[in-house]
Amino acid sequence: MHGGNLRLLAQSTGKSEKEILDFSANLNPLGPPEWLRPLISSKISTLVHYPDPECLILLDAVAKRYGAGLNEIIIGNGSSEILYLIPRLYGRRCVVPVPSYTDYVRACTISGKQVDHFPLAEVNDFALDVEELGSVLQGEDLVFLGQPNNPTGTICDAETIRRLAERNPSTIFVVDEAFADFVDGMDRLTRNRPNNIIVLLSLTKIFAIPGLRLGCAIADASVIGRLREVQAPWSVNSLAQAVGVAALNDSEYLRRTREYVTRQRDLLMRGIKTLGGFTVFPGHANFLLIRIDRPGLDASTLAQQLLDQGIAIRTCSDFKGLDDRFFRIAVRTESENVRLCECLGSRKTRRKMAKRPAVMFQGTSSNAGKSILTTALCRILLQDGYRVAPFKSQNMSLNSYVTQDGGEMGRAQVVQAQACHIEPEAQMNPVLLKPSSDVGCQVIVCGKPVDHMSVEEYIRFKPEAFRAAQEAYDSLSEEYDAIVLEGAGSPAEVNLKSHDIVNMSMARYAQAPVLLVGDIDRGGVYASFVGTMEVLEEWERALVAGFVVNRFRGRESLLREAHEYTERHTGKMVYGVVPFISQLGLPEEDSVTFKGTSTAQERDLTEGVDIALIDLPHISNFTDFDALRNEPDVTVRVVRSPCDLGSPDAIILPGSKNVLEDLACLRQSGIDKAILRQAQTVEIVGICGGYQMMGTRISDPAGIESTRKETQGLRLLELTTTMAAEKTLVRSAATHCSGHSVHGYEIHHGLSNGDSLPSVVVRPDGAIIGSGTDLIWGTYLHGIFDADGFRRWFIDRLRKRRRLAPLGKICAPYNLEPALDRLAEVVRKSIRVDEIYRLMGLR
Repeated sequence: MHGGNLRLLAQSTGKSEKEILDFSANLNPLGPPEWLRPLISSKISTLVHYPDPECLILLDAVAKRYGAGLNEIIIGNGSSEILYLIPRLYGRRCVVPVPSYTDYVRACTISGKQVDHFPLAEVNDFALDVEELGSVLQGEDLVFLGQPNNPTGTICDAETIRRLAERNPSTIFVVDEAFADFVDGMDRLTRNRPNNIIVLLSLTKIFAIPGLRLGCAIADASVIGRLREVQAPWSVNSLAQAVGVAALNDSEYLRRTREYVTRQRDLLMRGIKTLGGFTVFPGHANFLLIRIDRPGLDASTLAQQLLDQGIAIRTCSDFKGLDDRFFRIAVRTESENVRLCECLGSRKTRRKMAKRPAVMFQGTSSNAGKSILTTALCRILLQDGYRVAPFKSQNMSLNSYVTQDGGEMGRAQVVQAQACHIEPEAQMNPVLLKPSSDVGCQVIVCGKPVDHMSVEEYIRFKPEAFRAAQEAYDSLSEEYDAIVLEGAGSPAEVNLKSHDIVNMSMARYAQAPVLLVGDIDRGGVYASFVGTMEVLEEWERALVAGFVVNRFRGRESLLREAHEYTERHTGKMVYGVVPFISQLGLPEEDSVTFKGTSTAQERDLTEGVDIALIDLPHISNFTDFDALRNEPDVTVRVVRSPCDLGSPDAIILPGSKNVLEDLACLRQSGIDKAILRQAQTVEIVGICGGYQMMGTRISDPAGIESTRKETQGLRLLELTTTMAAEKTLVRSAATHCSGHSVHGYEIHHGLSNGDSLPSVVVRPDGAIIGSGTDLIWGTYLHGIFDADGFRRWFIDRLRKRRRLAPLGKICAPYNLEPALDRLAEVVRKSIRVDEIYRLMGLR
């Protein structure tokens, strides 16, 4: 049986074609080039016309690539079409060195030609003895030579073949170079070619497009002329011609292929040799011929055992000169090759999973809801008895958190860890990017700051960052039953794909099926699903299991036709429709939602207090104020201009990743003057960077956060701050001067000095992390308002100033558990949890 017949293999096992790992077909393990799908899509409209019967553009590309004349080339529907034409025109007798590609003999037999086999010696690793072959030629023969040979992978010296052809001018030599593009530095017989040599070339194997069918032959013009006369018209379709032109101009893809195949072939050869009981014959192509040396085991039995585990190999008993001890395997990707070696080493037991069960949520865009769905599935898995952890290899956010061991990580993974009932670790978010400008950010790896980098510098650093992410994932996966991964942005961002470390590259490393999340509330979700799939490479498409529609308002039954269309177009199913969940009660992942928050008041202030939260270009840890937002008698307004400020009961200056630049923006907008005008009557609070802005002077001599070296503060507090290279990262418990306990974490570069100021927030070790007056104060403690008792005291004090009665009791305990359980309940009813568990290998 010819290798690669997945339909027949699937029928014989009861498995689907997708469940079979095919080592029987010798195709490029890198898969088709990235340009293939968009090229084909752009040419579909040309199918209303007949293809060019002469393939002139493709002929020109072949001529330039191989240094041949246009009249020396014939294009075929795969090289097999031309192979079957040749014996119709040439040779009284066919000579085929064996073992070799079985269609050589079949093509000759169909043409009614006598076939003589020339055996290749196993003791010589099946190398061709050219002198001995020459001794059996009789004139007007037709000789077939694989270069490299299939199935042995051996190569004969090209110059020796040229001399043999020159000594036998009445014999036609068909040199099949179908696999020659896999061999680095090979002497190709397309050049310096004697007139009696026909070179067969295949583009389907090297470019992994066997279903498209495209090949050619190069020979003397008289030979090509005769072949064209007997070739059927329009044998090469328009799509194949367009693909061929692009392929012949893609030298970089060929270079990467040769490097990858050579490395993986050598690793695979060594891996099988270490198992014992196998002889691996040295080959130069993208496949290996192997002999079984174990008593009582033959290739047919081994092939069936492997097929039961979802692996197909090519048995070789139908190759003349080989018996049922031989089989052939293609060189595939490293993880696939490892899996084959594991199965060969223990054929009767099912292979253990290389990675923990995992699934990944990616989005068609930022803010599509992948973070919330990751959180939901984490809680669902926990409820179902699994020890589960979240993971996001790279997060870009100014909303960060400090772990118990002093590491810094994104807040989104902190909430996800809480959904899992586990302590947050920096390993769950090994790479955190904190933007400090439009073109630069602070890079934090495994919880610790590395450096401030420009975009270009970070791209160069990414390989190191990805290695750290892989190590973090491996460490995390050893501790838990399952991992739920989250992507970032969209995998379809073509400007980022080449150096991706958070979407498909991470999914491939984790062996995690991908669910693509789309936000139907913003519109165009099905076009986003289809469009995303269209720009993915084939290996990326293979990772996508299906789609999740998020934030739907309406009857799900109305979406049935859209789901059917999407599945027809992409071959992927919709795994669920999650409804729009109002007032979710969970912190936002990043500032997208915060930046979109209206400045309008949402509550009647006659019975409550009004807090103005100043928006900053580089606002950080905006979730510090989520607990205030949940209070029934509090309105938190986002203020972006002086006219928005109004007459609030309190003004809060939040944290900032670039304090000096954000302070400059406050001055440019005039908000600074609007704040200062109310300093005698309104409580003003600064958190971290906002606290630093309230002082008299801020210095950044080393350029830690800004190019500005120094600036004056708002002069609300007698406080000076100097930015320091060493970053403070610490979880803190403290006491507010009101006597209430508070807790949170510190993340800052600045060291502040305000000796004349009263202490407001003090740690148990006596360290002052907040100072000020009764009306104007600040602190380095992020999360200070999460403490229920202090928060109510703070609000009631504002109520008293407003001449409202204090409530004197906790009205809205800040506890995410009910919100997490509610989220899990809604999502469990909305998605196919059992199907997702099967994807992960949990069912």
